[in-house]
Amino acid sequence: MDLIGNQGVGGTSLQMIADAIGVTKAAVYHQFNTKNEIVIAMTERELATLEDPLAAAEAESDRSRARTLLLSKVIDVAVARRKWIGTLTNDPVIVRLLGQHPPFIAFVSRLYGVLLDERDDTEARVAAAVMSAAIAGSVVNPLVADIDDDTLRSTLTHITERVLDLPK
Repeated sequence: MDLIGNQGVGGTSLQMIADAIGVTKAAVYHQFNTKNEIVIAMTERELATLEDPLAAAEAESDRSRARTLLLSKVIDVAVARRKWIGTLTNDPVIVRLLGQHPPFIAFVSRLYGVLLDERDDTEARVAAAVMSAAIAGSVVNPLVADIDDDTLRSTLTHITERVLDLPK
């Protein structure tokens, strides 16, 4: 993740990945045929941290409570993975790969469907794109680079709750 976060997909070779994790290039090829498969696997691993909170939010009968709890976890992940989020949202290879990866599209639609309390698929997807761009863009913006994680997390949560009109 650090390599791709620093170098982008195009600037990261399979040999660099093998060297970073201390294995041979053949060992990398044994698990993954391409860098694209590695990118998808890394993204799926990161999103897996949101699966349990998402399932809990989907099961929550109080929609506002569900949205508030899930929002907190989404912002936690975004702040904790600032460098990776920047690459995830700006690297053209990653954007193309994930935009064509049905499990990613479905997961993000579910996630932002809960956060935005939106059920229509088209509107949920557009709303997901807007909200994810706002959160991701906020954590990687140079204007906040010097803000510590706790302050950024708290401030971003407060602002996003206002935008989503969530109760305090």
